Order: sequence, then C-alpha cells, then structure tokens
Amino acid sequence: MTDEAELKRRTAELLAAHPPATTGRADFLKARFDAGLAWVHYPEGLGGLGAPRSLQAVVDTELEAAGAPDNDPRRIGIGLGMAAPTILRYGTEEQKQQYLRPLWTGEEVWCQLFSEPGAGSDLAALGTRAVREGDGWVVNGQKVWTSSAHVARWAILIARTDPDVPKHAGITYFICDMTDPGVEVRPLRQITGEAEFNEVFLTDVRIPDSRRLGEVGDGWRVAQTTLNNERVAIGGMRLPREGGMIGPVSKTWRERPELRTHDLHQRLLKLWVEAEVARLTGERLRQQLTVGQPGPEGSGMKLAFARLNQEISGLEVELLGEEGLLYEDWTMRRPELVDFTGRDAGYRYLRSKGNSIEGGTSEVLLNIVAERVLGLPSEPRTDKDVAWKDLAR
Repeated sequence: MTDEAELKRRTAELLAAHPPATTGRADFLKARFDAGLAWVHYPEGLGGLGAPRSLQAVVDTELEAAGAPDNDPRRIGIGLGMAAPTILRYGTEEQKQQYLRPLWTGEEVWCQLFSEPGAGSDLAALGTRAVREGDGWVVNGQKVWTSSAHVARWAILIARTDPDVPKHAGITYFICDMTDPGVEVRPLRQITGEAEFNEVFLTDVRIPDSRRLGEVGDGWRVAQTTLNNERVAIGGMRLPREGGMIGPVSKTWRERPELRTHDLHQRLLKLWVEAEVARLTGERLRQQLTVGQPGPEGSGMKLAFARLNQEISGLEVELLGEEGLLYEDWTMRRPELVDFTGRDAGYRYLRSKGNSIEGGTSEVLLNIVAERVLGLPSEPRTDKDVAWKDLAR
C-alpha cells in the first residue's frame, strides 16, 4: 500500500535523479510519469501507483517546493480532464499505453468533437455519421464549439453508427487523428474578438477500428464518463481563497476606495461569500472523487461556476465605471487557453457569457441536477423510443 511516506521517498528519488535545475522540462515530465507520480491514483505503468487520489497533493507539494515544472494543465485540460479518464475506463491496454503518456506530458493536445450545429443541448441527436468500411470507419459531418481544435493532435469523437435505433442507442465513440486527410478546422470568432473555439468539418475521414473506445453502439454510455468528468473539471477546479474571478474585483475594491459605494459593497460581500462556498464545495466534491467516479454533482458545481462568473464580472464592470467600458484589444487571435485573471475587466465580462453554454448549458444542467441529484420526475420525452432516422430535424 502506497502511503504518504512512500510517495515522499519516491518523489525525492525522482528529484535526485532528474534535478529540475539541470533537466529539460519535457525530460522531467516523462521521468515523472514513468515514476508513477503523474496521477498517483492511475495504475502502475500508466503514470500512477494505484494510490488513493487524495495523496496526489503530497507529490505536487514536494515538486512545487523543489521548483519542478508542471505539465501546464490549463493548456491540456481537455486531455487531462476528459479524454484521459475515458481512455482509462474504456480503452484497451494498447490504447492506454499509446495515448496517456504524451497526453499527460503535454506533448499531444486533445480536443472534443461532440457538439454539432443541430445537436448541442440535445447532444444525442447528433448527425455525424460513421459507416463501417473494412477494418475501419468513414466519418462525415460537422462539429462545433471545439476548443483547442486548432492546436490539437487528437480528438475524442462521437458519431452515429446506426440511424435505425433510438438516438441514444446508435452512437459510437472514437479517437480521431486531427492531422488526417478530411479534417478541416475553421475559427469561430467570439464576442471577445478571439477565436479559441472552432468548427470542424469531417469529410470522408478514415478512422481505424482500433481507435474505437467501447463497444459499437455504446458510445452514449462512454460519453457520460467524459461529460461527468468535464463538468467536474470546469466547475470543480482547485482554487485558493479569492482564486478565480472574485480575486481581481476584491483587489480593485481594496486598492481603489474612491470607487466604493454602499450598494456595491453589499453585492461584493454576497458574491465573495458565494464564491468561497463554491470553492469549499469543490474541495468536498474532489474528496468524494477519491472513493469513486464523478457523478451528477459536478453539474451543480458547473452551474454555480457559470452564474458566479457572470455576476462577479458584471459587478467588476460597474465598480470600475467608465474604465470598465474599455476593452484592451480586439485583435483576432487564436489562443491556446482562456486566461480570465490575466486580462482586463472587459474581457472577463464578455468571456464569462460563454460559461453558461460551454461544457453543458445551464438549462440542461438544471435538468440533470433535478432528476439525478434531487430525484424529481423526468421531463416527458416523446422521442425516447423513436428511431433517429424518423426524428424531425
């Protein structure tokens, strides 16, 4: 049984064999993965030691104190938070060996090909088709709102393989090589002026059957693992006190007393408390993850994340007055990640509008919380037993 003392010993051995000051970043990250100190709760040989997830903090603390590099988790968040747990649960041994190490070290960026122009909130209505041909599949369709597609090597993809059964039953889950012929990525310019999102067109893209995750037609069940982890990754990220959006507005409040009013003070206090409650609830959710898979509770955290970001950024713009109406740069850029705290108030206000759409709309998440957490009756669904090909579109 790997305990805290054993992890500290292994971490010390890693640092002694690969001193951060003299070891290249990529080499150190590969050595850390091979030592089982990447994600300690993963199995041996896959970057872990089969240890309790809660002990990851022991390794992270020791490495941070030694000045060791991290794997830039914000840049590779889709791979870490969504692709990896799905591959671990449903992938073959060959798939785990091929994908997990370069995913964790950041050598290969991942994106998510789920949403479509006609299948966002109702994801199971997706129409991208995968047709069996020999020992592989030919995929045609369009995906949208794909973060990081412009820098990704791999994508997790769900496509319809059987249109003759109800929509949830005819879906299969694949791993798509974004460099393959027929994959076209186009930028989607957002209200911020940037294009971190993309639309992806798939034209006769050939995917070998060896890149299928799970059984044919079982893609919806596999996708639930991805979606549950996605909502935890978005809404349950680890933050220090006053981390996230509440930090900049609190800093401005302390440093700019001339901007204060009684009304703004009351609103800031309310939002500060709510942000702290959400942060502590996220800590509790992560502790629950140490004893099982993420459940629908992550949807509640993601709901809170979206609402708080929008309310806090709105308060910040009001607090700054005329300054809050300024915007630093409308240049068309294609960033690799979203940087809420490193930009100005105008950016935070505009970008937070997307929080209630991305990673599951707030309306859909409210349904999930109502049905799966609170146990309320499900909404009537007239299309549940209708073949996908017969649905109105």
